[in-house]
Amino acid sequence: MDSNAIGKKVRRSEDKSLYKHVYFGDLVLNMMRAWQGAIGVVKSEGMVSPAYITAIPTSQLYPLFMDYCLRRDEAISQMNHLSYGITDFRKRLYWDSFINISCHIPSIYEQEKITDFFSQLDDIITLHKRKLDGLRKLKEGYLQQMFPQANERVPRVRFEGFSGEWKERKLGDVAEIVRGASPRPIDDPKWFDNNSDVGWLRISDVTAQGGRIYYLEQRISIEGQAKTRVLTEPHLLLSIAATVGKPVINYVKTGVHDGFLVFKNPIFEQEFMFQWLEMFRLQWQNYGQPGSQVNLNSDLVKSQLILLPSEIEQVIIGKFFRNIDEQITAQAGKLELLRKLKAAYLQKMFI
Repeated sequence: MDSNAIGKKVRRSEDKSLYKHVYFGDLVLNMMRAWQGAIGVVKSEGMVSPAYITAIPTSQLYPLFMDYCLRRDEAISQMNHLSYGITDFRKRLYWDSFINISCHIPSIYEQEKITDFFSQLDDIITLHKRKLDGLRKLKEGYLQQMFPQANERVPRVRFEGFSGEWKERKLGDVAEIVRGASPRPIDDPKWFDNNSDVGWLRISDVTAQGGRIYYLEQRISIEGQAKTRVLTEPHLLLSIAATVGKPVINYVKTGVHDGFLVFKNPIFEQEFMFQWLEMFRLQWQNYGQPGSQVNLNSDLVKSQLILLPSEIEQVIIGKFFRNIDEQITAQAGKLELLRKLKAAYLQKMFI
C-alpha cells in the first residue's frame, strides 16, 4: 500500500476525553481490532473515540474505494498476520505494518466505477436485510397476539369462526417426554460412520438450520445407534443444553443425544407446538437463578402449563406460522446469496 496515497496519519490522542472530528472519506481504524475488521472509511461527518487512528487520504484516492479494498478477506488476513500479540485479545497492528498491506490502486476513474458498483450492491443487500428483519418482527408480533399471554385464556387475534377459552394442560399430559441419549466417550470414532443413513444431531445443526433439520453432516454408526435414541420419522424436540429452550423438528433419520428432549406420541398438532415453544422460549429463564445458566430437565418441561385450542384451530395456526417461516427462510437465502456474490466480486475486482 502506498502510504503517500493514504495520506498523513493523525496522531492518536492520549487524552481519552478528546474525541476526534472526522469527515467524509477519512480512514478510521482501531489498531487493536483492525485484524477483526474494525476499519473503514467515514461516510458522514462525525466524531470518533481517541482509541481510533484516523488518516486523511490524498487526491489519489476516490472516497470509499479504500473501504472496499480493506474489507476484503485477503486484506483482513494480512492485518491478522501483521498484528503482534500473545493472544487475540492483545493483538495489535502498528501503523508501519499497516501501510505494507497490499492493495493495488487503479486510476481515479476506475476507483469511482468500482465504488459505485459495490455501493449499489450494498444498497440491495441493505434492502433485503430490512425485508428479512421486517418478516422476523412480523412473526414475533403475531406470536404475541395469536397465543394467549399471561393471565389470558384466549388470544388477542384469532381466525374467524373460532371462539371460547383455550384449555389448560401440562406438556407432560399431551406427550410422552423423554430425553435423548449419548454414547460415551462421545469422541470415540467407533460411534460414527459416514456411510450410515442415520444422522447425529448437534446444536450447530439446530443453529444453522433454524430448528428445522433437513440434513445432518455427521452420521452415527450402527454401534452408536444402539447407545442413543434414533428417530426415523419427524418428531418435535426441545434443546435443554447450549441454546436452551430452542424447539426442533427433524425431517430426516436422526440420532438424538442427551442435550435434547423428545416429544413422543403427542396429542397436539406438531407445527402448532413448535411455534408455541418458539414463543415461550425466553420464559424458560424463569427456572434459573438470575445470571446463571438455565438447566432444563424433563420434569420441569413436563410440568409446564400450556393453553390449547381445538385440534383444527391448532392446525390452522401452525400452517399460518409455517408459511411465515418459509418466507423468512427464502428471504434469508436471498440475503446470503447476495453476500456471497459481493464476496466473490471483491475477490475478482481487486488485484
